[in-house]
Amino acid sequence: MISVQYLSKQYADQVVFDKISFNLSPRDRIGLVGRNGHGKTTLFRMLIGQEECDEGIIAIPNNYRIGYLNQHINFSMSTVLEEGCCGLPDDQKEDDWKVKRVLSGLGFSEDDFNRDPAEFSGGFQIRLNLAKVLVSDPNLLLLDEPTNFLDIVSIRWLTNFLNNWKHEIIFISHDRGFMDSVATHIIGIHRYKIKKIAGSTQDYYDQVSMVEEVHEKRRLNDEKKRKQAEQFINSFRAKARHASLVQSRIKSLEKQEVLKKLEKITTLSFSFNAAPFPAKCIQEAQDITFSYNGMHSPLIDHLSFSVESNDKICIIGKNGKGKTTLLKLLAGILSPGEGKIRNHPQTKIGYYEQANTAKLNNNLSVEEEISSGISNIDRKRVRDICGAMMFSGDSALKEIKVLSGGEKCRTLLGKLLVMPTNFLLLDEPTHHLDMQSCEAMMDAIDNFDGAVLMVTHNEHILHRVANKLIVFHHDKVFFFLGTYAHFLDQIGWDDQESITFKKKSSKQESTKSLNKKDKRKIRAEFIARRSKTLSPYQQKIKEIEKTIGKLERQLQDDTQDLIKASHEQDGVAISKLSKSLKQTRTQIDTLYKELEDTSEKYEQSELTFEEEKRLLK
Repeated sequence: MISVQYLSKQYADQVVFDKISFNLSPRDRIGLVGRNGHGKTTLFRMLIGQEECDEGIIAIPNNYRIGYLNQHINFSMSTVLEEGCCGLPDDQKEDDWKVKRVLSGLGFSEDDFNRDPAEFSGGFQIRLNLAKVLVSDPNLLLLDEPTNFLDIVSIRWLTNFLNNWKHEIIFISHDRGFMDSVATHIIGIHRYKIKKIAGSTQDYYDQVSMVEEVHEKRRLNDEKKRKQAEQFINSFRAKARHASLVQSRIKSLEKQEVLKKLEKITTLSFSFNAAPFPAKCIQEAQDITFSYNGMHSPLIDHLSFSVESNDKICIIGKNGKGKTTLLKLLAGILSPGEGKIRNHPQTKIGYYEQANTAKLNNNLSVEEEISSGISNIDRKRVRDICGAMMFSGDSALKEIKVLSGGEKCRTLLGKLLVMPTNFLLLDEPTHHLDMQSCEAMMDAIDNFDGAVLMVTHNEHILHRVANKLIVFHHDKVFFFLGTYAHFLDQIGWDDQESITFKKKSSKQESTKSLNKKDKRKIRAEFIARRSKTLSPYQQKIKEIEKTIGKLERQLQDDTQDLIKASHEQDGVAISKLSKSLKQTRTQIDTLYKELEDTSEKYEQSELTFEEEKRLLK
């Protein structure tokens, strides 16, 4: 067990911790939350001895080993597998099967095991660091944003791995769904203090909110009582017969604790600048195909879909399959090799690129970078956006080159906010944002009066935001007409089909696993065909029903007007309304016939697919 008692830390005038205390009990899995810059990583560094506290005690048992996920890259071996084995304890150096199991779960293929770590992207190098920590078998795992650079499948694997961990874990993550799936307790850093609770992130934030609400009510009530006491003292101070009572009130006031008003904590709060859009379809992709030079098969192969004006569509799948490429195609940065992407003439696209690849001018200030995309923009408007992005006052004058990853994310968001848009293309916009900022992002997306197409690996966001999906799965990409919950129910990920390496075993999968995997592929293709066939019928039925409803309301209104015209003996109006009623009834009859025919075709197709689905089981 680790015990932290009355620990304090500050840098110059900036207080980080003020006499914090907590205990880490056996098998605790702690989710550490708090705003960016409030001390989460500092606490980790103090636990591993890289930083000293100003006051207090950190008591760690003898021979208690701590494994820390380091974001810095320092590899010494020539292959991924050899580098991963560096993490094994001395008495397990021959157990490379443990390393293979973890590498596989984190998205490395068997072919990758013999490649040089330097060949991989920064994201995969961080994964290799994570693998080394996970196989080191420490008493305590300290994981700082372990899901950064992981795709959904790897995050789900890591969730299962950590839930089966037999020792203690403290981890930092902006992914609320991941944290709630793993953590047994939440430790929150708030106003230089720490609070530990058993429960979820929601339980923690509810408690913080309640405590602060009670504090403010008590402060206002005490303030009111103090003013009343001061009025009494001032009124009766000069009267001798009330002298003892006045002195009693004075002493009572001196003893009374004065509660301070809680400082306002800067938080991300914004809304996107929605440009009006008059039509239903904002963008349409028709049979688009794309591949980079030298690729044997297309990254995107004959993909078709349309984006409606209020759609919230998420792009999901493993890393390296083409999600960012698709976003660049839709943004017009890349052009498809085949097929067409059509935008409505009034479509205004806002594109958010990941902070680690976006082109920011390091010599500009935050304010200058945010305003660089639009000429003649009012400076007050830019300053307001800087403030909304938590760059108030002189912090808006910070140069881009000194910003952290999270600050660069907020700068890119600020650039997006100055632009009037009706179609947002967002590439992992919550990367590097803390949990509260992620919530602010989801609120802004929910309230945006336009279409959103977003790449994300965060399942909490997927469940909350997406009404449709574009799925990269089994080397195919398809449009899925439904929510993320529907996708999990109908298709799902291959969590249980990750390669499993056993001690001194071969690399072969059982026939049963292969059959199951083949079935999954067939089922995914089936879902894609089913969606492509049925979606046009569903859309047409929806449009016909909407038109019929509109015409029936018009019929009702015209009937009332005709009755009124008859009472007023208005011959011209009677003639005009009678003709309109006849035309409306004819239109309604025609639409009902069309609805019947379309519904019949839909039902026949659905029955065919249901039979095929039954045979697939």
